[in-house]
Amino acid sequence: MDLHTWIAFLAASCLIAVSPGSGAVLSMSHGLSYGVRKTSATIAGLQLGLLLILVIAGAGVGSLLIASEMAFSAVKVLGACYLIYLGFSQWRAGGKAALAGPEEAAPVAAGSWQRRALTGFLTNATNPKGIIFMVAVLPQFMTDARPLWTQLLVMAATTVAVDLAVMHGYAASASALRRWMRSPRAARNQNRVFGGLLMAVGAGLFFVKRGGQHAS
Repeated sequence: MDLHTWIAFLAASCLIAVSPGSGAVLSMSHGLSYGVRKTSATIAGLQLGLLLILVIAGAGVGSLLIASEMAFSAVKVLGACYLIYLGFSQWRAGGKAALAGPEEAAPVAAGSWQRRALTGFLTNATNPKGIIFMVAVLPQFMTDARPLWTQLLVMAATTVAVDLAVMHGYAASASALRRWMRSPRAARNQNRVFGGLLMAVGAGLFFVKRGGQHAS
């Protein structure tokens, strides 16, 4: 990949990463609930899901998925239902426990790092909007003059590095507010805000069309 092409792709990756979405909401939610250290497992899962989308899009499978109404609908419904489930679970958590300190108790039990990583992975891997976007974006930076796998490797490394930094930034920003979120009432409000956002993002996926347009 030429330097000027890589710089253009880096800029595109930054714009993609900072755009609000389910990954950003999840990173902020977990950052506020568990702190940055424990949220790193969530963010690692998000990157695995992102890598899967990059491989799907880069290998051309994404185009086939978008072309198939049944396959696309299945992924769309799965992703929407999963986000709604996550949001509803957080909403119901209410204010079960107040925060005791920056890295201590949280309103919702953090669970194992494997569970947090799986949550992050499924959040990105079942997002049809991500597949649509990558299918549209990746070909713009690829050329027949160079091996496909080397171009995908550079793109994957760039995208993951940028997304790791941005998601940790979201988590750190949210975690900085934890000192004001120690009461059960504040914890309940936090869970309802982020639970509601996740449910809203999930509901929005039902209106995603194969062409990347939203229903009016």
